[in-house]
Amino acid sequence: MSKRYAILGDIHSNWEAFDAVIADAQAADVTDYMCVGDVVGYNADPVACLERIMEMNCAIVMGNHDQYCSTESELTDFHPLAAEVIVWTRNQLTDTHVEFLKAMPLVKRVSGFTLVHSTLDMPEKWGYVFDEFEAAANFSYQSTPVCFHGHTHIPVMFERGKRVSRSHFTTVKVTTGTRYFINVGSVGQPRDGDPRAAYCIYDIDERTIELRRVKYDIPRVQKKILDAGLPDRLAKRLQFGK
Repeated sequence: MSKRYAILGDIHSNWEAFDAVIADAQAADVTDYMCVGDVVGYNADPVACLERIMEMNCAIVMGNHDQYCSTESELTDFHPLAAEVIVWTRNQLTDTHVEFLKAMPLVKRVSGFTLVHSTLDMPEKWGYVFDEFEAAANFSYQSTPVCFHGHTHIPVMFERGKRVSRSHFTTVKVTTGTRYFINVGSVGQPRDGDPRAAYCIYDIDERTIELRRVKYDIPRVQKKILDAGLPDRLAKRLQFGK
């Protein structure tokens, strides 16, 4: 049976989006799950999302929200809205949840490809990659043909040596001898103008990487955010995917 990996990330405590993505992946005959980090933050279901990830026992790397929600670190580098939710999230988590977050590695190599939340050159600095010039530094540290990442919440494919990136890609054919740095988009808070949850499926035998978009119950998530007393701006942005 062909290995089909669901690569997902930036779930950000959005249970409805996460559940819809898992259902879509199951219907697409996915065999394994991988996560590029940021299970928590922004939305109102950190515990449910964390416990689902823990049950799945999937390969996972740490995101910046995972790090800050599992420590008492200062939040001076965070936008005030994000910082407010991190403080709230810290109060929802048990010791077991915190230890799980703390144990996440920054980089993980699985089945011939690599997972990282931000970049391979300095993963602990949580740098953003928005264009091919920023991706170029990453390729110098990439030892596998494909590396999946997240962090920007914008799905995009970078190919080594190419000056043009492919945003909103549908299916990529992995070519021997080429390096790919692929952002899988966000499950729980898309920012590319498409409010649907995003994730990728990597078919090892077919050598294809498919970007998938999944509808979910946005009004329900928005209500949970408001009921929890979290910033209403976080609820509003979900319907626009920005």
